[in-house]
Amino acid sequence: MNKKTLIVLGVAAALAVVAALVVDHSRAPQSDVAAKAGTLVPGLREHVNDVTKVRFTGAGNHALVTLERGDQGWRVAERGGYAADVGKLREFLLRVAGATLLEQKTANKERYTDLGVEDIVAADAQGVLVDLEGLAQPVRVVIGNYNGQGGDGTFVRRADEAQSWLAKGTLTPEKDPAAWLAKDLGSIAADRIATVSLSHADGKSVRVAKPSPEAAQFTIANIPKGRQPSSEYVANGLGSVLAELRLDDVAPVAERAPPESAVKARYATFDGVVVDALAWKDGDKAWATFAASLDAEAAGRHIDEAQAKAAADHAAAVAAAPKVGEGEAEQPEPPAAPLAVRDPAQDRSERLAALEAEVAKLNQSYAGWSFHIPAYKYANIDKSLEDLLAPVEAKPAK
Repeated sequence: MNKKTLIVLGVAAALAVVAALVVDHSRAPQSDVAAKAGTLVPGLREHVNDVTKVRFTGAGNHALVTLERGDQGWRVAERGGYAADVGKLREFLLRVAGATLLEQKTANKERYTDLGVEDIVAADAQGVLVDLEGLAQPVRVVIGNYNGQGGDGTFVRRADEAQSWLAKGTLTPEKDPAAWLAKDLGSIAADRIATVSLSHADGKSVRVAKPSPEAAQFTIANIPKGRQPSSEYVANGLGSVLAELRLDDVAPVAERAPPESAVKARYATFDGVVVDALAWKDGDKAWATFAASLDAEAAGRHIDEAQAKAAADHAAAVAAAPKVGEGEAEQPEPPAAPLAVRDPAQDRSERLAALEAEVAKLNQSYAGWSFHIPAYKYANIDKSLEDLLAPVEAKPAK
């Protein structure tokens, strides 16, 4: 082998080594780049409580959801400022704060649509622009497609950067303002309900009642002669409307007022809490308004009964308590008297205060709003007497 050939082979070997190093550098640093990149929003986890506004914007630069924190807490702007689900919002912010960057993706604008991270000004943009305000530096991130085939990850791009990424976690936010509402409208259990009265626009009415909280079934009042309930349990659904009541959507009552044809419902508890409702259908959606009040007379009767029972129970406990036996040195301590026995006036005051606080809390949710309620709840409001009775048997022909 001559000298010229050796030189050529040496140069070729050197070029091969350089090429291998280039290839190795182009492949291996992916994880290194991601590791250096860190989290999607550095420092957010430590400053989640500083966020004062969260805004989601969709295709065509269309505002989807705006969540704002004010003196009354977090509110949903697109729903007239109704209360937001703070737990759900915090969960989303923590997911964004904990999103680590797993893999570097395209920086080519022509390829953004493959990941759903294109600018949201486009009419057909797939992603959602998330704006966070209240931090030292505002945050603007485009949340793209979920990487369902590649594991737990979402394609993202910081709005002021060309580089896109695969970030850990499911980060896609809900685009419907109703999904961010505080859904709980309070709960009055069916065993607290004493009477339910329904009045329809045609003048027909229904009334069901229970004699005591312990009674298993509601009974139907004013059943026509010769008619029977369709079952002994048929009226129970009417008393369950306020139990675990949740909204599906909401609108200011000024924008969605009850029509004249709305069903009027009144729910009265044994302890004096009263809830009046108006319910109606608008297309395929059921809507209702609610207002709470306290029947002072009924509350007073209930407290009298509760105090009398407490006194009787205490007297029975004292009578049943062990007595000093022969040869015993110490007298056993008598059962402690409850407040209803020690200080009936204070007990009455505290019971009334608790009922008034419950009414006030209910009206904090109710006042000024019309609620889209679940269909099964509305079905137990829009009941007629005929709905609760067994069909009339046809008389056999002579």
